[in-house]
Amino acid sequence: MNQVYLDYNSTTPVDPLVLETMLPYFNEKFGNAASKNHGFGITAKEAVDLARKQIGSVIGCGPKEIIFTSGATESINLAIKGFAQANQARGNHIITLKTEHKAVLDTCLHLEEHDFEVTYLNVNTDGILDIDELKRTIKDSTIMIAALHANNEIGVIQPIEEIAKICKGSEIAFFVDAAQSFGKIQLDVKKLGIDLLCASGHKIYGPKGIGCLYIDRDKIDLKISSQIEGGGHEYGFRSGTLNVPAIVGFGMAAEVAQKRLNEDNKKAKKLSELLISGLRDKLDGFQINGHLEKRLSGNINISFSGVNGDALLINMGEVAVSNGAACSSDKKEPSYVLKALGLSEELAGSSLRFGIGRYTTEKEINYAIDKVVKVVEDLRGLEELKSDLFNE
Repeated sequence: MNQVYLDYNSTTPVDPLVLETMLPYFNEKFGNAASKNHGFGITAKEAVDLARKQIGSVIGCGPKEIIFTSGATESINLAIKGFAQANQARGNHIITLKTEHKAVLDTCLHLEEHDFEVTYLNVNTDGILDIDELKRTIKDSTIMIAALHANNEIGVIQPIEEIAKICKGSEIAFFVDAAQSFGKIQLDVKKLGIDLLCASGHKIYGPKGIGCLYIDRDKIDLKISSQIEGGGHEYGFRSGTLNVPAIVGFGMAAEVAQKRLNEDNKKAKKLSELLISGLRDKLDGFQINGHLEKRLSGNINISFSGVNGDALLINMGEVAVSNGAACSSDKKEPSYVLKALGLSEELAGSSLRFGIGRYTTEKEINYAIDKVVKVVEDLRGLEELKSDLFNE
């Protein structure tokens, strides 16, 4: 087997139907969606409007509540910075989790340099927020709570319904990073009372470089300051010529994901169970990180004791996996998410994230099992040899 791709939480291949839908908007239907005085522009705008409906349908919101951005990272910046800046007069305190995506953590660090106070909450050893601790952290100056729906490294699902109730009762804005969960977990932003939510096209078999921010337009007092000026596009929230082909692709990817949600989850769960059981049958000395049930079906993060993390990843060779978030892959430090769960530096550094997706096969999983077992056993053998030589 040449290559096995098990990094679907990092990115996904574009679905063939998505690509087919996108292609005409590169050369045949190439109009600017802001050019409303001729057919080319009108055609482009109609395509964008359809994509808003397709994406909004996944989370139960109206099309005008979907703001297109370059991706989840920009959406996070717009949501957190934009809201904080527009509402600083009534409070300067934000609450988030230590296990959030770097886009959230770095945005919060930026705000701390501009007279905001941020509380970074601990999580339990299973990766889940302590709701009582959250309640104790709220102050009169708290204006926002930001939380990942499903963690990008360990797949753990946070109790966003409970958080939403707390926010609603305290008149605090609730921002949800749904980059990993959008199109994979049933979610209704109106029923839950979520104020702001981000999603990304390339996590659901759509193109890269396109994302969105849901803004609850039913709340007339939900003020957001634009972070990109220059023409007032996207209802004044985000200026710039719209990337129509990518938007069309994102819309179709969202529609496909919604239709296939149960099917994709059922398959991912089955293959995840196959991977875990296969490793347990052939290997000792490893642990699955994060809650075993409250998690995404296709995200399995495993730490292997007694091996060097860098050597583990390098020797996986043709099996594409990761040892942390793709956004931090250039850094050698052990995962801050795993350390927040209480793992030692050594164990956090010897972890692999397996991402199972729409095109993963049983044959690939069985191949990956055999590869992991061989690599781990070989590396443990080398460590034992080094130890013996050192002690002689």
